[in-house]
Amino acid sequence: MVDIAGLVRARGARASLCVLREGRPLLDIGVGVPPDALFWIFSASKPFVALLVHELAARGHWELDAPVARYWPEFAGGGKGAVTIRQVLSHRSGFATARGFAGDALTMADWPRTIRAIERAQLRWEPGSVAAYQPIVYGHILGELVRRVSGVPVDALLRSEVLDPLGLSDTFLGLPSSLWPRHVPIRGFGLGGSLTARIVNRPSVRQAVIPAVGISTTARDLARFYQALLDGFAPAAVAEARRPSGDAVVDRTIGTRIRWAHGFQLGGAGRPMGTLSTPETFGHNGSNCCIAWADPGRRLVFAYLTDRLVAGHSAAAHLGEVADAVLTSCD
Repeated sequence: MVDIAGLVRARGARASLCVLREGRPLLDIGVGVPPDALFWIFSASKPFVALLVHELAARGHWELDAPVARYWPEFAGGGKGAVTIRQVLSHRSGFATARGFAGDALTMADWPRTIRAIERAQLRWEPGSVAAYQPIVYGHILGELVRRVSGVPVDALLRSEVLDPLGLSDTFLGLPSSLWPRHVPIRGFGLGGSLTARIVNRPSVRQAVIPAVGISTTARDLARFYQALLDGFAPAAVAEARRPSGDAVVDRTIGTRIRWAHGFQLGGAGRPMGTLSTPETFGHNGSNCCIAWADPGRRLVFAYLTDRLVAGHSAAAHLGEVADAVLTSCD
């Protein structure tokens, strides 16, 4: 049997791994951190805001196939008037960034500035024609929609509609300053990793509302979130968020094959969810630093958070190796 704890320790990262089966703990491993350590989970944050958008659609607040500009007229600038909410959710909106990745990252903690940049952004592709992952502005687009239609800031509505009902008391969109002693700093390796770590380790960034990348949480809380989705929380919203948006395609931003749903990435396409993952598995990678997913058939939940950020795709192999070790032990 594979030594899963050994695999986690061998990477040399501070890490937390929580695996649930049938809702019961199967693994609960911490390396260099206490159980209540709060990790910045990068793009593993995206399903939270996507689920909120789907839940509001299920309640009749908007139509997913309606243009974003119906609810946010200024979004139509740059030729984006026909981009739909569904296309944003599935990363097929026709533009990946507002001011380039570096420009978006440097200003992502400034909500008004990012919104203005999104309104001016130009289309690069015909909406719906290609998958082009939006690393940062994805969350600002969906979050601004939430604010404009509900009148409530996205962090507050996420708290009242998702986090509090699920008892996720250790999950935050914008880390409270009082909890700063519990945060885990990111360690970056390589030029890209080091620069990104320098940005996201700033208190002004960790404490900001950045829906696409800015959730701080524990592995246990993240596992509870996915367990709740398996157990029937917001079933219509979850079903729509899990619905495939097409076959696995090479994403124009990331450069690898990904099976996109409408808020989740799907399994069955190899790493980082594992070569043994099923097409029904749903979750999201977070910069190959953190990942979480649920496998409905196996009734399995996996949440793996680390502090090690490496530029490029090499770290995905490690995430896949740990996932496959867990899946092998369960089959």
